[in-house]
Amino acid sequence: MKLKKTLKIIAGLIVFITLPSVLFFGYLYVKYDEDIPRGKQGVEAEKLAVKMLDALDFTAYKKTNYIEWTFRNKHHYKWQKDKKICTVYWKDYKVVLHLNNPENSKVYVHNFSVKGEIEKELIEKAIDYFNNDSFWLVAPYKLFDPGVERRLVTLENGDDALLVTYTTGGSTPGDSYLWILDDNGKPKSFKMWTSILPLKGVEASWSDWITTKSGAQLPSFHHLLFFGLEMGEVKGTE
Repeated sequence: MKLKKTLKIIAGLIVFITLPSVLFFGYLYVKYDEDIPRGKQGVEAEKLAVKMLDALDFTAYKKTNYIEWTFRNKHHYKWQKDKKICTVYWKDYKVVLHLNNPENSKVYVHNFSVKGEIEKELIEKAIDYFNNDSFWLVAPYKLFDPGVERRLVTLENGDDALLVTYTTGGSTPGDSYLWILDDNGKPKSFKMWTSILPLKGVEASWSDWITTKSGAQLPSFHHLLFFGLEMGEVKGTE
């Protein structure tokens, strides 16, 4: 009898804990999950992409050779963009990451240089961190990267949006993003269809812009569902 009662209590606790979670995620799927829209490649999509870059002063971004930021108070970056080197800090680790030649990277734990398997693992982790966290900082400037496809999408309200698909590169090739723009072509948000998110079409804000000393416009914060993605003190110089 005691065993039966114990099992009932355990079953009740499981239902109590899991049912709200199931209902919550069910609500998210109903409210946010959506199919990727169809778009059209061609001249109009290219014009909208150029308009978007002009609205952000792409020329100033190209002249920006040093960028510094902190992603969610966890990963800190000092990116020498012109040299294609980024120093990545997290916990007690530091990786001087050579983006074009990762094998030349230097790895430190508690400021002591390390080699071997630990070195390889930390370099791979730094690459994944950089690919993800830098995308949240400079994604609008990657519209014409190699392997990128651009499509014009007409929204329900009649506005034009830009669907961007990364067919190669990064840590998760195949991801798509639908850029929602203001009348001047400046990004307000994007919707995401990515391999790492179970929900498709989730929207994140691109509205908290700052202008760095170099003139580049970069985001300082993103709203994503019920969360905030802080970018720390964003710096950019020539």
